[in-house]
Amino acid sequence: MKSKNHIDNLISSFSKNFDKKLVDLIPKKKISSKHLYNAMKYIIDVGGKRLRPIFLTEISNLLGVKKENSFRTAASVELIHCYSLVHDDLPSMDNDDLRRGHKTCHKKFDEATAILVGDALQSLAFEILANHKTHKDSKKRIMLINELSKSAGCEGMVGGQMLDLEAEKKKLNLKEIYNLQRLKTGELFRFSCVSPCILAGKNKKIKMFENFSSNLGLAFQIKDDLLDIEGNEKEIGKKTRKDSRKGKETLISLLGKEKARKKSEELISNSLKILKKFGKDAENLIDLTNFIISRKK
Repeated sequence: MKSKNHIDNLISSFSKNFDKKLVDLIPKKKISSKHLYNAMKYIIDVGGKRLRPIFLTEISNLLGVKKENSFRTAASVELIHCYSLVHDDLPSMDNDDLRRGHKTCHKKFDEATAILVGDALQSLAFEILANHKTHKDSKKRIMLINELSKSAGCEGMVGGQMLDLEAEKKKLNLKEIYNLQRLKTGELFRFSCVSPCILAGKNKKIKMFENFSSNLGLAFQIKDDLLDIEGNEKEIGKKTRKDSRKGKETLISLLGKEKARKKSEELISNSLKILKKFGKDAENLIDLTNFIISRKK
């Protein structure tokens, strides 16, 4: 594993280049409302780790996918992620004032704008995927749209968010929490890891990368739950201890911090075993996978 500075630089360099190109995908000249454009751009400009796009990009590099194809697919999944955060922060859900150290969309603008920004980012994601620039093969574009629809919708992220809201009113067991997190967090990681297989025409590798992503996504969520308890609010850029204040069961509350930490290490170890099959070509992916549980925010 390379140094922490290497990982930080890798993510920082990727995010800087990716964000500039992502903003360029917003069809500024076709948006009739300058207010809407500014709000959409604001959500991208506040930044983020861009973990889903960077995993998608690195797996694409591993499988020989063209850069434009992987970028547009990575942009689509990140726009879905951004839209979900905008809606997640609303008063009717998590009611957060801060995201990534900046005002949340409804605080910077207003609630109605935040709802419309989320809607616009979501539809833009699918518009990008449907375009021939994403891949010349229309069958592959349809497969991507189908997979992202499932990962983002009622069978995936949205379904998981609903379970999360319901968890505020009832106690969940470990199996139920695993399922909630698989849907809410894991499904977009799944898309990020299997979409390169579709782009490369290597569908036989989909199952392998689904296994990789299921371990990765759950490890990511355990680390997030640990940061919610142990993290510094200023460093993380959002409120901490939200789940405990709401009385919600989490993997940490059921397993305890040390067992949860050990579980995340086991999950990452499982993901690394899959990557080691690719040898030195997977060095960046290996470092990024380790970063999932070593990060501070």
